Amino acid sequence: MGTPQTYQTRSINMPYRWTPQSPDTKVVLTLWPFRSLPRRGFAAMVLMAFSLGTVPLYGLLGSVVLWGILPFILLVVGALWYGLERSYKDGDILEELQRDGDILTLTHRPSRGPTKSWDCNIYWARVELHVDGGPLPHYVTLTGNGRTVEIGSFLSEDERKVLFTELDAFLKKQ
Repeated sequence: MGTPQTYQTRSINMPYRWTPQSPDTKVVLTLWPFRSLPRRGFAAMVLMAFSLGTVPLYGLLGSVVLWGILPFILLVVGALWYGLERSYKDGDILEELQRDGDILTLTHRPSRGPTKSWDCNIYWARVELHVDGGPLPHYVTLTGNGRTVEIGSFLSEDERKVLFTELDAFLKKQ
């Protein structure tokens, strides 16, 4: 049994991680959506929107007009915060590919809804790359136990190509 880290031929930081296999470690691959805006950037963006939104109000200090415009600026900042927060919650997805003996299990934890799980014998598992015809270009699926499931559909097209190569190498080594 080889370590999956030997399959990491990528040179860019990918939103998934291979875990070295050992008798006490079952998780082989963990996937998550890429976050282009970290939480610190989120806070900085909302603060910047508020700060820049209040700049036009400085000339209105001491005026009644200030109180007429301020609620709209606060509404825009609140809408920005809500939209970014909703984006974070919608992207709270996690997929784990685990190996326990000869059983390969894929667990998909969506942001909302029940957790989905698929398993099969690792020697019958097959990874496929659907260049066309899928819901996304270069769509990656795992097939086995009479079922086909998607893996990494939230990744970018280039990331799915690299994931396919690494999964294919991992399954061929088993």
